[in-house]
Amino acid sequence: MIPSKFDYVKPASVAEAVQALADGGDDAKILAGGQSLIPVLRLRLAAPSVIIDLGGIAELRGIREDGDQIVIGAMTPYHDIVRDDLVKQHVALLGQATETVADNQVRHRGTLGGSLAHADPAGDLGAPTLALDAQLVIAGASGTRTVSAAEFFVDYFTTAIGEAEILTEIRFPKYTGWGSHYEKFNRTAQAWSMCAVAAAVKVDGGTISEARVGLTNMGTTPIRATGVEQALVGQPATADAIRAAAEHATEGTSAPSDADAAADYREHLAKVLTGRAVLTAAG
Repeated sequence: MIPSKFDYVKPASVAEAVQALADGGDDAKILAGGQSLIPVLRLRLAAPSVIIDLGGIAELRGIREDGDQIVIGAMTPYHDIVRDDLVKQHVALLGQATETVADNQVRHRGTLGGSLAHADPAGDLGAPTLALDAQLVIAGASGTRTVSAAEFFVDYFTTAIGEAEILTEIRFPKYTGWGSHYEKFNRTAQAWSMCAVAAAVKVDGGTISEARVGLTNMGTTPIRATGVEQALVGQPATADAIRAAAEHATEGTSAPSDADAAADYREHLAKVLTGRAVLTAAG
């Protein structure tokens, strides 16, 4: 189908983008990578009066080191994240999850900020962002503010980004030397996750000293598996200990039932995939 008629604006700066959003009001939509928005437009499930394309704002792209953090611009495409040496060294979990997203075409167009702002609970980048305690920087007319990943994801397709605000960058603490893995289960190679687990662990002398675990598609937002994390810390990095800790994976979850899987099957997957993800991360 052909989308409804809309005006097109391509600002050259964050300030111009914020102003365009304010001028467009409730009917304005932001175009980042377009991998979620364009299909919705073609199906006429959305009919914005104006689309604001962030592709011309150079300051929103790129990956850099800032002290003890890795900073990724919101318009940085998946392809760049997967290939970046800083990501591989300090936030490998993010790169591992990003590499599972869709196919090469999508990874060349889709952006980290676009995925996080879209906030699809089946999307693959919310769980690692949450597990890695990222900070998300949001710009508006009154300036910028920083929101933790735990506060950013509010509900189904809903985030802490307010009216006439845009996500500008994501700041990740460094996890240098940690083991990590993203374990994903889906029907086909390019499909959304039925369930997935993002895990990062620090192992000292054969014992797990720290752990971060996030769940994909086990609720209306990405979920931090704190019960698993607490059960892992201080335990030996053995298969038995890790599988015992993985039994806590469904605590605090609200798995959906849909055409792909029933809630109880997703709960089973969450435990199995958590064990696999942590075992791989622990080496």
